[in-house]
Amino acid sequence: MLIAEILRATGSTVVTVGPETTVARLLTELARHNIGAAVVTEGGRLAGIASERDVVRRLDERGAELLHEPVSTIMTAAVITCTKQDTVDELTVLMTENRVRHVPVLSRGVLVGIVSIGDVVKSRISQLERDRQQLEAYITQG
Repeated sequence: MLIAEILRATGSTVVTVGPETTVARLLTELARHNIGAAVVTEGGRLAGIASERDVVRRLDERGAELLHEPVSTIMTAAVITCTKQDTVDELTVLMTENRVRHVPVLSRGVLVGIVSIGDVVKSRISQLERDRQQLEAYITQG
């Protein structure tokens, strides 16, 4: 299965914030959209990704003052990305090896979507269900 198929099911909407956005505002956006990470863009270009995990780790280090700091101070700048032509299997390996839960999808350098580990698991479960149904049909017809 290709990443393009996941995006067809989940949509291509990506919540983005600017690097100057405060951490408090980031948390508001994550809660409002019920998501775990937002892509940080600057001038329409991918600048980083900021997740709940980033906030929690830095909050432990810096305390409540962190909420007033810009997202650029906590974001991951070296972002792992994929394309719509990548497979779910390839993305699974990428996410596992890099220990990331959210991967922006780029097409010619332009942000076109985001895939979460939940999206990957859901697609794998769907594929297993389709395989099971095909096997059952094969057995009962055989």
